[in-house]
Amino acid sequence: MRRTAFGIALSLALSFGAASAQTPQTIRTQDVSVRAVTVASGLENPWGFAFLPDGRILVTERPGAMRVVDKGKVSPPLGNVPKVFDSGQGGLLDVTLDPEFARNRVVYFTYAEPGEGGAGTALASAVFNETSLSDVKVLFRQQPKMSGGLHFGSRVVVGPDGKLWLGLGERYRRDESQNLNSHLGKVIRLEKDGRVPADNPFVGRSDARPEIWSYGHRNIQGMARHPQTGIVWLNEHGAQGGDEVNIPERGKNYGWPVITHGIDYSGAKIGIGTSAPGMEQPLLHWTPSIAPAGMAFYTGDRIAAWRGNLFVGSLKFRTLHRVVLDGTRVVKQERIELGDNIRDVRDGPDGFLYVATDDPRGRIIRLEPAN
Repeated sequence: MRRTAFGIALSLALSFGAASAQTPQTIRTQDVSVRAVTVASGLENPWGFAFLPDGRILVTERPGAMRVVDKGKVSPPLGNVPKVFDSGQGGLLDVTLDPEFARNRVVYFTYAEPGEGGAGTALASAVFNETSLSDVKVLFRQQPKMSGGLHFGSRVVVGPDGKLWLGLGERYRRDESQNLNSHLGKVIRLEKDGRVPADNPFVGRSDARPEIWSYGHRNIQGMARHPQTGIVWLNEHGAQGGDEVNIPERGKNYGWPVITHGIDYSGAKIGIGTSAPGMEQPLLHWTPSIAPAGMAFYTGDRIAAWRGNLFVGSLKFRTLHRVVLDGTRVVKQERIELGDNIRDVRDGPDGFLYVATDDPRGRIIRLEPAN
């Protein structure tokens, strides 16, 4: 059993969940019964969260606040968070910690940034100072900015190479996903200070943005590192059907909108079909759409039957989707009914699985064995 000092601290810090005013829900799944324990409530559309080394949780709320959850209590908003474009799907989005956070206190976060032409997804770093952020630096701005409030993405992870990996939406401009002179519908790979890595696939090309790692994506809503290989996986929304899980490879084209397993909301066909030369097939796709959101690989030992599985939140069916894998082959899937739309999923360092619900009175929920 993985009972590190960190894990013990987190269990104690989140002990409020067991005493929450909301009675824990018991859920019977294919292999195990689990309890859904509310760790924090009253969050306004929580979007992303990360575990601090002392067991507290840093959480973003889409309207623009970043808060800390400590023993079930939710802090006032942190100071010095940049202004966000809070409209439609825009707002304050993902957050993650630098691997050296215990030493440098650095966090990375994404948000819809207002500006000339509309808004675009931005990535920033900052130093976490308990009640505020300091030394806020914008590392990346999606270009071009667009009007409207759809398809900002975005998730950010620190990759196995120490680089920042950022998943972006195409801002509901389909053809931009295939345009290498645009950041829309792309995976971006950066150094931690925002510089472009010399080994990015399009460095030196006059017809492409050097930050791009892969392209042909629609609206990336989940990213996670595989626990054994360290490789970054992602999920993205299709239109009506065709939600995908992909493993973004260097310089590869993932097809949108030329190929897709979905159709338009009007019922019309999109593109030329489901495959084409030079375009990658998804590892997994869902039709009908589940509207995938945050995702995580479960590495804990508290729910042994789930170890190594991929979990994806659904913004449509109030479910958590469990994907059992053998390498990159999907063995089986399970839909776990939670009763809330799930915005984010995180592998807790205490051995449990955590989710955040997408609601004006959103919650963070811990999933633990029922007995």
